[in-house]
Amino acid sequence: MRCPYCKTDSDKVVDTRSVDESWATRRRRECLKCGRRFTTYERVEESPLKVVKKDGSRVPFDRTKIRLGIERACGNLPIPAETIDGAVASIENEVFSKYEREVPSVLIGELVMRELAGINKVAYVRFASVYREFQEVGEFYNVLEEINDSSGSAPRPQGATGPAPGGD
Repeated sequence: MRCPYCKTDSDKVVDTRSVDESWATRRRRECLKCGRRFTTYERVEESPLKVVKKDGSRVPFDRTKIRLGIERACGNLPIPAETIDGAVASIENEVFSKYEREVPSVLIGELVMRELAGINKVAYVRFASVYREFQEVGEFYNVLEEINDSSGSAPRPQGATGPAPGGD
């Protein structure tokens, strides 16, 4: 560190303390040439994560967009806010642990779908219909079959009698 008084690049650290809720380190230094003391602050350099959209554009990562998407999918369903908070945190943690500078939006969408599949199947289908841009009713059936295959059995409609759909 260069002394702000004599411009010499020779000093010693006299005191070190965490500040700003431990997001920064304050160092008291003493110049070995002129003997004057000065203070420096050390902070982690933040490199904002960018989301690469389908069209190639880049936007800053925003957890509120993920939350809004999940909340829309869960609208009018009995899903506690804590469950949604946990899903958003899980997605955010995975994204930040695997990517430093850029993350594809497709990956974020898949992570949201994975979380919703574990929360509520209706919310999963709602999100999938928008995320995958369904154009035909058959696409809904494909997602429903996907859900049924992953859960091991097809759900029975209320009041249905006889064998379950897909069962012999």
